[in-house]
Amino acid sequence: MAKETIKRQKGQIGGKSQAVYDESKIKTLSSLEHIRLRTGMYIGRLGDGSNPNDGIYVLLKEVVDNAIDEFIMGHGKQIDIQIKDDTVRVRDFGRGIPLGKLVECVSVINTGAKYNDDVFQFSVGLNGVGTKAVNALSSHFRVVSIRNGEFAEAIFERGDLKTQRKGKCAPTMPSAARRDGTFVEFTPDAGLFENYSFNLEFVEKRIQNYAYLNAGLTLTLNGQSYISTRGLYDLLTEETGDDILYPVGYHRGQHIEFSFTHTNNYGEEYFSFVNGQFTGDGGTHLSAFKEGFFKGVQAYFKRDFRSEDIREGLTAAVAVKIKAPIFESQTKNKLGNSDIRSWIVQAVREGSEDWLHKNPQAAKKLEQKILSNEKLRTELNAVKKEAREAAKKISLKIPKLKDCKYHLEDGKEGELSTIFITEGDSAAGSMVSSRDVMTQAIFALRGKVENMYGKKQAAIYKNEELYNMMMALGIENDIEGLRYARIVIATDADFDGFHIRNLLLTFFLSYFEELVTGGRLFILETPLFRVRTKKETRYCYNENERDAAVQDLGSTSEVTRFKGLGEISPKEFGQFIGEDMRLVPVSVSTLKAVPQVLSFYMGKNTPERRDYIMKNLIKDAG
Repeated sequence: MAKETIKRQKGQIGGKSQAVYDESKIKTLSSLEHIRLRTGMYIGRLGDGSNPNDGIYVLLKEVVDNAIDEFIMGHGKQIDIQIKDDTVRVRDFGRGIPLGKLVECVSVINTGAKYNDDVFQFSVGLNGVGTKAVNALSSHFRVVSIRNGEFAEAIFERGDLKTQRKGKCAPTMPSAARRDGTFVEFTPDAGLFENYSFNLEFVEKRIQNYAYLNAGLTLTLNGQSYISTRGLYDLLTEETGDDILYPVGYHRGQHIEFSFTHTNNYGEEYFSFVNGQFTGDGGTHLSAFKEGFFKGVQAYFKRDFRSEDIREGLTAAVAVKIKAPIFESQTKNKLGNSDIRSWIVQAVREGSEDWLHKNPQAAKKLEQKILSNEKLRTELNAVKKEAREAAKKISLKIPKLKDCKYHLEDGKEGELSTIFITEGDSAAGSMVSSRDVMTQAIFALRGKVENMYGKKQAAIYKNEELYNMMMALGIENDIEGLRYARIVIATDADFDGFHIRNLLLTFFLSYFEELVTGGRLFILETPLFRVRTKKETRYCYNENERDAAVQDLGSTSEVTRFKGLGEISPKEFGQFIGEDMRLVPVSVSTLKAVPQVLSFYMGKNTPERRDYIMKNLIKDAG
């Protein structure tokens, strides 16, 4: 008993040292300290800028959102953005932050005018966090507000105020610089965003969307102007190109705007926005739009069409303005308001029906598309029935799938769920042994899958392997059934591996392109070389890294070239699919690019295609 008492006093139970838990261990963080410590709660992820959802783009968005809110409220028709040397500068010409509250508005949580409906009625940033997060996560943050010829300036470092000043604008300043508005300059903290750099293609896409959503607003990025006169009509026209069955339909109401058309692609594709915020995961407004469009088409044709026949091949964009939006995460990817459904359904029904009455030729093309979808669905159902019967005879489980515990619908844990699609049992074996069974699933291919370029969707059901993969992903009926947050293609870095990768990309782009445009599809990077001595081992992903490792470790170091994933032992493989996993996102800039991409890679073997593959894929495989 005496020994046990001594152990408790020293904080040792069961032979292990225990941290003393008393008043001294209780900490109170300032709001900005909390942002820096728990960045994921505020911006979703850190990253290095190689993914459009990385934190540096969220920081940019938060600043531009404030400028957009000024335009929405009728103040300022121009926003200038400059990105140079990893520093962002944003200048709007709105009302400017009230000079006496400048410091509080950018550094004190829950401070701002967006709680006041008289000032901001349709704002995105209602939580008073956005600009404060930018401030806290920047090594340098400068804000200047100009109102009625006077200015206030504050400079921060990682959320700490360094200097501030106020005064009158000098008469010698250019007239544009003296105009009312707000200027924000920030440099993301390299200590948090390691080795980051801005990909201007990602930024350009975001700025272009801002222009589409705010017709009449001019945005400039490094001197390049972006402006739209017809809003979401322009967005859909740009996204679909010439691959449309009828001219883009368009409707604008007081609080809603939408455009739509049909293409020859499989599935549906939507671009949804709330108060200018892109909602990649949709939400109440998108489901209400779908219902309203379905009812509008039925009302016009006075036919009892099925919803899936109307929506197959549909591409649409919808933007709504609402007070007090409720998003399901800090990054605002999905809208949760339930009270807006009825008026959106009604507005979309009336708007789509009215447009069809005014465009009878387009309505005729739409009717033909619906009837064609109806016929294809009937044929497909017959094929599905045969495929299911065949699958039952094989097994009640999906062959070659090693599932994980959590899936996309399982909340926070599900957001980490990943399925690796790999070739052969040897590679799959290494991954199965080293994976996280809670969040990582493995689907093993037997070898090269069928080239599905130019084939009807029914062909999937005649191919056992592709059918099983589709069922494993849960996307047979629609993309909303997707079971995993990330789909990762993991093939060898050789000719066969590249071929299998292209065949899989063809499959997804042909029938489930929403997975690509929605940022769900990735390619796994695995090391090509291992350089080691008795004291140290390094894994290298290209020849340059290999050469640098040999130089550092010495010419006597052992160099191993991995020819396939199966050569990497489970003990080694675990680190390549863990926290430091290297993933390359698969993306296409617009929907209209999909047919060209597929035709180039998987179509007729043209001289241009052969030359490109010789110069790129083969060189990369060496």
